[in-house]
Amino acid sequence: MLLSSEEHAGTRSGPDPLAEFDAIRALVLPAYRYYVEQLAPSVAAVAGYHAGWLDEFGEDVDGPAGKALRPVIAVLAARAAGAPEALAIRAAVACEMIHDFSLLHDDVIDGDRQRRHRPAVWVVFGTHAAILAGDGLLTAAMRLIAEIGGGHGDRAVARLLSTVQELVRGQVRDVAFERQGSVTPDEYADMAQGKTAALLSCASSLGPLLAGASAAVTGELAAFGFHLGMAFQFVDDLLGIWGSPTEIGKPVLADIHRRKKTAPVLAALNSDGTDARRLAELYGRRRALTEDEAAEAAHLIERCGGKRWAEAEAARHTESALTHLHRADAAPEPIEALSSLARHITRRNR
Repeated sequence: MLLSSEEHAGTRSGPDPLAEFDAIRALVLPAYRYYVEQLAPSVAAVAGYHAGWLDEFGEDVDGPAGKALRPVIAVLAARAAGAPEALAIRAAVACEMIHDFSLLHDDVIDGDRQRRHRPAVWVVFGTHAAILAGDGLLTAAMRLIAEIGGGHGDRAVARLLSTVQELVRGQVRDVAFERQGSVTPDEYADMAQGKTAALLSCASSLGPLLAGASAAVTGELAAFGFHLGMAFQFVDDLLGIWGSPTEIGKPVLADIHRRKKTAPVLAALNSDGTDARRLAELYGRRRALTEDEAAEAAHLIERCGGKRWAEAEAARHTESALTHLHRADAAPEPIEALSSLARHITRRNR
């Protein structure tokens, strides 16, 4: 499920949208599998393993799927703008394909050995297979929207292309941070805008574009997704340090072991005092940190105020997202479901 009942309790009054989120997943995920299986068999097998419905031998399993955040947002935003359900599902599948393309490539680039609680694709099938599977998903996403045709379809394809360009730009900056001596908060925000916010903004606006919604509605929903993406990145950074392996699907303190410069780390490094200098010393080492060093770094980051700052930024962007969402002149029920989902994102680290 996207959320558990315990996680969801208290996030909004009125009807619980949990069943609606599961219903959207039930619509989108079979469609996603259908389109993946149209790819070359070797690519489909690798993508199916990554998505969680196949094991390494190509056999069906009830594997660990992702949270399907982007497809749920895409369908709800499309419904809010009055898009036909078939277009909403296409938008959702395309966004999830692009998301998985980015994850497959990111795991190779970052050397992450686990994804969704099991070995990452490149560990099982090799780096070439992981890269090619990502490429296959990317082109399939573009084709899925290009087939719609017409002015709305053309605009949606252009939106996807610009989103992928932003994803690449953000990833380039993220990789560069690991070699860069110092990183400013503005540089970090620029990276997050490309790496995370761009795709959530696309998911929030692709269906409305296909529906021919007004520029005002599409713009407000796109801004909602953008700020939601920024909040999501800050919370992911918090989880990368203080989240449990069960929750994030990666080893504890994985980001710190690689000396990754995430939001809480940067806030701490840019503070003054002995703790900040000691953290800079640890992060200046040219090797992965040991267990003891990583634990010490996490403690230093919290003492320097990095955790508190990242939590405040996540909350600020969530409120901005909600402001734009409620300005959209769109169907109220999907808007309320999106509001509930946005509030949950800042609660994941609490």
